Amino acid sequence: MNSFALFLLMAPPQGAEGGGAGSLITTFIPFILIIGIFYFLIIRPQNKKQKDTQKMLSALKKGDKIVTIGGVHGVIQSVKEHTVVVKVDENSRLEFSRSAISSVEAASKEEKPEEKKDGASGNGTSE
Repeated sequence: MNSFALFLLMAPPQGAEGGGAGSLITTFIPFILIIGIFYFLIIRPQNKKQKDTQKMLSALKKGDKIVTIGGVHGVIQSVKEHTVVVKVDENSRLEFSRSAISSVEAASKEEKPEEKKDGASGNGTSE
């Protein structure tokens, strides 16, 4: 009896005698689809984000307002090859690695309108 059960388990299923190549393709289609989904949903956006971060770090310049990964806000005082010196307070300057910077805020655009407002308010009102 055991040999008969073993024979049934090892026998090829009915109807699968001539479709060897077709069944191989249908077996690999789900794997190809999963790889494609992973590429478009995970790998591609991550590579794009990494390129944008490298572009942002290479474009750092003096006067940019930045936020570090640790949450420190400041203005860049000088840029070195691998580090930047950030002015945090009137008398406080910290040196950070470039990779520790998480975002750059537009500093020069905000300072210029304030200067124009001061000049315009000084000329317009002298009460």
